[in-house]
Amino acid sequence: MPAISRDEVAHLARLARLAVTDDELDTFAQQLGVILSSVASVGEVAADDIEPTSHAVPLTNVFRADELRPGLTQEQALAGAPASEQGRFQVPRILGEEA
Repeated sequence: MPAISRDEVAHLARLARLAVTDDELDTFAQQLGVILSSVASVGEVAADDIEPTSHAVPLTNVFRADELRPGLTQEQALAGAPASEQGRFQVPRILGEEA
């Protein structure tokens, strides 16, 4: 198990500008040792016969094909609008107004 000393933990705490008590130094040294050991064991698992992958399962495009379909006419689109002007939706003006 890769061990990390109290001095190394204290050094890391100083670099991170953390206030750490003596009891915390011992606790953190033990916890960081376990973390380093776990990371080291992950490195041992990697095998040369396994190809690197970006995804565990193959990806397929889930988009439908683009196909031309009829849409609404201008009159149909404006039919449900509360107000229209010159073939456009009419909305309250919000820019340039004074309070």
